[in-house]
Amino acid sequence: MRNPYPLGKLPAEHLARLLSRHAPSDPRVILGPGVGCDAAVISFAAHTSPEAGRYLVAKTDPITFASREIGWYAVHVNGNDVACTGATPRWFLATLLLPESNTDAVLVDDIFDQISGACCELGAELVGGHTEITHGLDRPIVVGCMLGEVAPERLVRSDGARPGDALLLTKGIAVEGTAIIAREMPVGLVGLDESLLERCRGFLYDPGISVVRDAAVATAAGKVHAMHDPTEGGLATGLWELAEAAGVALEVDEDAVPVFPETRVLCAQVGLDPLGLIASGALLLAVASEDAASILTALKRASIAAARIGHVVEQENLQPGATPSHWRVVLRSETGSRPLPRFERDEIAHLFD
Repeated sequence: MRNPYPLGKLPAEHLARLLSRHAPSDPRVILGPGVGCDAAVISFAAHTSPEAGRYLVAKTDPITFASREIGWYAVHVNGNDVACTGATPRWFLATLLLPESNTDAVLVDDIFDQISGACCELGAELVGGHTEITHGLDRPIVVGCMLGEVAPERLVRSDGARPGDALLLTKGIAVEGTAIIAREMPVGLVGLDESLLERCRGFLYDPGISVVRDAAVATAAGKVHAMHDPTEGGLATGLWELAEAAGVALEVDEDAVPVFPETRVLCAQVGLDPLGLIASGALLLAVASEDAASILTALKRASIAAARIGHVVEQENLQPGATPSHWRVVLRSETGSRPLPRFERDEIAHLFD
């Protein structure tokens, strides 16, 4: 009997097997697919030395949980992963799939306006894509593709975290999840203060789901070895993916992780764990320990909240005798240590069941 997967990402183990069987052989692929590797990096030069020019960075991601402001989400979510390589987002392509039951000119124009506005914010341009009315859909879906460029010497690899690095997190969790719940799930939030809900709906823009500026400020202020945009599966999955990609382990101070008070209220109301809630808007960084203070200072000067939440360690030094995968990421608190929970799917998926 077939055992169907639930809503959300493919299980990481299955995805890793697939990617290992279909790994690229072109030597110009500087960074290819992998668990925790969210953008591809390609060189079009004849060789890959720092003098070889600029690298092309490519990222594609769909917007499936949100139905409102999907054009805005699509640009920023894809732009975030490009920025996490140290690159500048430049060119955006969108595949727009529209439901046959309620698509009209107003809906289409609105989505294109959202895409255009978000591209303008990032300094990117809409350069192509595809639009169609599709059978079997009950809401619009946007699949975005952002292209960017970076000088080879400024490339930040998603698998670059190394033992001794400090772990930093900007803004807090979970910006995107908070906005989606407040915008898409009004029935489950009956009884909550309307001013609170209005603030939560506004999280899309303030503090905002973009981390492009966060990444630019951080990389200009010190040595950044890896960056990750914790999206589906929340900060917990982002931490796991950061560790898996680099073959390291992480110690995280649970009490240092910034969680928005509004997020705590919404999650308590609908029974979700903020650690596993889709978290675009926060940037996770592994930085040289000696540069952590200067990066935090630069972010503060740019009015970007940030906190030091832990550090990177060798896998064997984390929990002697324990199963490696079980103790890949450990939460430390005053009450002791425990493995970081693994979320097989994003917490918000429970609201779509």
